[in-house]
Amino acid sequence: MLRLRLRECVVSRLLSPSSTSAIFPLLRLLSASASASAAPISPNPSGFAVEDYLVDTCGLTRPQALKAATKLSHLKSPAKPNAVLAFLTGLGLSGADAAAAVAKDPRLLCAKVDQTLAPKVVGLTGLGLSRPDIARLVSLTPDRFRRRSIVSKMHYYLTLFGSFHSFLRTLKRSSHLLSSDLDKLVKPNVAFLRECGLGDCDIAKLCIAVPWMLATNPERVRAMVACAERLGVPRGAGMFRQALQAVVFLNEEKINAKLDYLKKTFRWSDAEVSIAVCKGPMVLRKSKESLKRRSEFLFSEVGLEPVYVAHRPVILCLSLEGRVRPRYYVLKFLKGNGLVDRKLSFHTAVMMTEKVFVEKFICPHKEAAPHLAGDYATACKGEVPTSSIIFR
Repeated sequence: MLRLRLRECVVSRLLSPSSTSAIFPLLRLLSASASASAAPISPNPSGFAVEDYLVDTCGLTRPQALKAATKLSHLKSPAKPNAVLAFLTGLGLSGADAAAAVAKDPRLLCAKVDQTLAPKVVGLTGLGLSRPDIARLVSLTPDRFRRRSIVSKMHYYLTLFGSFHSFLRTLKRSSHLLSSDLDKLVKPNVAFLRECGLGDCDIAKLCIAVPWMLATNPERVRAMVACAERLGVPRGAGMFRQALQAVVFLNEEKINAKLDYLKKTFRWSDAEVSIAVCKGPMVLRKSKESLKRRSEFLFSEVGLEPVYVAHRPVILCLSLEGRVRPRYYVLKFLKGNGLVDRKLSFHTAVMMTEKVFVEKFICPHKEAAPHLAGDYATACKGEVPTSSIIFR
């Protein structure tokens, strides 16, 4: 118990921003304490039961411990693992987070706190990351955190993404950016996308949507750009980023098949399908079933013309059940009862934010239509209000 309190005290001081200058003397004290305590903890003077340690001390399940132990067979005492666990605790990781980190990267327990881990904290703190930020980084990518390049790579990505929160959204989906070669892959891709007219904000958004985008072979990125241009979306166009997102998983054959399906389903000419794709490239990512349901609703119930939809393809990318259909029925009811201008555009109504739509079309009519708000909320969940005549 005394050793544990000493270790927690040391690590707490080690990670304090005001104690950076004392970090290495403190770590030597921690290391010495761990080394001195190693022999009594070991269940066997001639060996160290790694698997049991991973279960009893680190909190891994037995299957996790069995798998991790194969990478830690060289450990002869709990000295380094104890120091690492104390470090993680002082950094702010919970027991569950620490266990998850060790399960992902068992070799983390072999890292030298004073030479490998603590300097990373100092460097990342210098970039403006808080201790919770660093703890999150360790939890998500413990193996990358151990690498020497982590600080320089984080400096680059923080500049590109604009904030740690923005970069974290990408990191949660894929940790490849922290293991990819900046000079051979990432920087050339970023430079090329900038040449295509994308700003850093657009590049960050693109990478959040397609996490491997910057870490892939530059020739693949150039092929995607060429594909977007063949669709009629030129570099520098407002929809260029979305066009890249749309074609990222589609080859030429699939794109042509989707264009043919769009023309058939929405009764579009070649010119109209070209207009639709240029204005709303993400329509290429919608499934055939989804597009069919939308065409049936927009043509049969709303009564729109094909050319109207072609010039407003964003309608096809909005939620049919959770947004387009409920708003159409609200608008139809209000127009039928003379509560709004009959010339009000369907497109205008569905493009409003939820807050604006409710304030403009729901709240003002509480007396004239007391059930409208509740029925609309129910309809937005994809359900049909059982007592409503509005949403039938």
